Amino acid sequence: MASRRTQPIRKMNGRMRRKLAALFCGVVLVLIGLIGRITYINAENGDQYARQVLAQSQGGYGSTTLPFKRGDILDANGLTLATSEKRYHVILDCKVVNSSEAYLEPTVEALETVFDIDTVGVRALLSDEKTASSQYQVILRNITVEQKAAWSSYKKPDNWDDLPAEQKKEKNAIQGVWFEETYVRVYPYGALACDVIGFTNGDNSADWGIEGYYSNTLNGVDGRKFGHWDDNDDLTQTIIQPRDGQSVVTTLDANIQQILEKEIAHFNEAYKDGPYNTGKGAQNVGVIVMDPNNGEILGMASSDSYDLNNPRDLTPFYAEEALANMSDEDKVAALQAIWRNYCISDAYEPGSVFKPVTMAAALESGTLTGSETYDCDGGENVSGTYIKCSEVTGHGLETNSDVIRNSCNDAMMQIAAKMGVDSFCDYQQLFNFGSRTGIDLSGEASGLLFDPATMGSVDLATSSFGQGFTCTMIQEAAAVASVINGGYYYQPHLVSRILNAEGKTVKTIEPVLLKQTVSNEVSEEVRSYMKAAVEGGSAIYSKVNGYSMGGKTGTAQKLPRGNGKYLVSYIGFAPADDPQVLIYVVIDEPNIANQADSRFPQWIANNVLTEILPYLNIFPDEALTEPDPTLFDPSYADERNGAEGEEAVPDPDNAENDTPADTNVPAITAPDTDRNEDPEGGNTPEDDGVTNDEAARYE
Repeated sequence: MASRRTQPIRKMNGRMRRKLAALFCGVVLVLIGLIGRITYINAENGDQYARQVLAQSQGGYGSTTLPFKRGDILDANGLTLATSEKRYHVILDCKVVNSSEAYLEPTVEALETVFDIDTVGVRALLSDEKTASSQYQVILRNITVEQKAAWSSYKKPDNWDDLPAEQKKEKNAIQGVWFEETYVRVYPYGALACDVIGFTNGDNSADWGIEGYYSNTLNGVDGRKFGHWDDNDDLTQTIIQPRDGQSVVTTLDANIQQILEKEIAHFNEAYKDGPYNTGKGAQNVGVIVMDPNNGEILGMASSDSYDLNNPRDLTPFYAEEALANMSDEDKVAALQAIWRNYCISDAYEPGSVFKPVTMAAALESGTLTGSETYDCDGGENVSGTYIKCSEVTGHGLETNSDVIRNSCNDAMMQIAAKMGVDSFCDYQQLFNFGSRTGIDLSGEASGLLFDPATMGSVDLATSSFGQGFTCTMIQEAAAVASVINGGYYYQPHLVSRILNAEGKTVKTIEPVLLKQTVSNEVSEEVRSYMKAAVEGGSAIYSKVNGYSMGGKTGTAQKLPRGNGKYLVSYIGFAPADDPQVLIYVVIDEPNIANQADSRFPQWIANNVLTEILPYLNIFPDEALTEPDPTLFDPSYADERNGAEGEEAVPDPDNAENDTPADTNVPAITAPDTDRNEDPEGGNTPEDDGVTNDEAARYE
């Protein structure tokens, strides 16, 4: 029997052929019917469907972003420090331009005439097969409103009705160019307050300063524009308007800020050619001015200011050759160093500006009554380590006021020993050292303190006069503000109000009182001690004629000890009995032959306060006196930089060391009580009271 696979195929009979023919005819009739129906629909409704397809191809049922305007940053007087200005991107629709030969030349010519655009690039976009049909090519970014208006005027000038028909035809042939709305961030005053304000990236994000901290407040919400066909087959638009960002009013005063930056620039310019060949007056100079009664920052500045409108420009800081040899990683590191806010982000050993805090803590804790006396014999032997005082021969018998006036390390160590480790550390933390202040800026550091469980007697002794632990400028300023204002610790802050897009206040940021550190009585007592330091102690160079003041100097030797590198500082306030302004100046490694000289921050503070006290309507409360030429600010004469290894700045410990004869700077003969003797015999500052063996433990 043959298998099914080998069976012969039967021939198609007549019946099957008739069925197939009928099926074929049926299919043909259906196709004819469909074609007829399509022809009918096209005749009756073709325009409608064509419009819908066209709308969808050009974004119908899609959307166009309407950008929000980021809020402004204002100073305390309403001056605009940062704003967003409307700009436009020029968009080329290659598909439209290429849809007619008549569009090409008029459009390209118009772009060249109005915007001075390279026509070679435009023609390349129009001819390249990858972009020739593109409907979105950005050919120019961030043009101004005026430039956009110039385009409109070119396409349809004011004398349109008088133009010849041929010229109108040519103008009408300018097609395929449209404008996309955007905003750019603008800083009207360039580098002013750059460390505080910060800057935005291209996408309205920010990492630095107020721009970074308040980014969510300053940002708004984009709007949308939707194109679609309604029930009547009309092309309509639905627009959801953008919600602009809110503005912030800062506590900064632009006038005070300008004064701070002017004095920093003055110092840096005068000492840029100093013996350390750094090209600037110091590694860094920081200045904070604040209202001690509410924590408001009136001014904050440091060296290496940069243009906020061009924050990535390194040319002001590096030579062309140096930039050419820098790797991308090096450039990023250099930029971050420039953007860094020294006043809040850098921690260092504060030195003797911390002594008023130690004194206040001892009085508040009951360790001292205020009537104590101390015998300073030049130093203390602490657990086998001899730590010297600022006066190696000893200050002799001293009161509490004398201790601050003379900046006596010996007495400070005695006071800390009486307090003990636990009490001392408790008060360090009460004054917020070791913790961030919570200032409304990005990038705040916290500093490092000794652990009470492991803090030794030598650690306690050196911490009493501000060495062995680290803090930031804003921590020191906030702590001393509480010492002098009656004992109230306010959180430092930079923003006072939030405004909506219409400029109305929607939120007032009140000063935040975090705690009370000392009593009003202790505060009054310490103010009197700091007043004595200005009137006849280590802070005499800060005195502003006609104003009562209090202050304290600091001169901290940096690690590793004995390397000749110092951080000098001054913190002060005025008036003495009712402080309205606090100023803190830090000079990190001044570019002078003898860095251990606290007069320089005092002179900066003096110059600043001389200008801002009258500006703030703080009136003189003392009689004017004849200026003492030995305390005179030498205007940072270049001759004081030190030449050929000679120390042109006279050593204040040596009254016979007059200013070199070839300078016009007055001789400074007043002794600087803010110094001590180096363990190896040289003169070093008050705070370097640790022997070399002990200093090694900090390395």
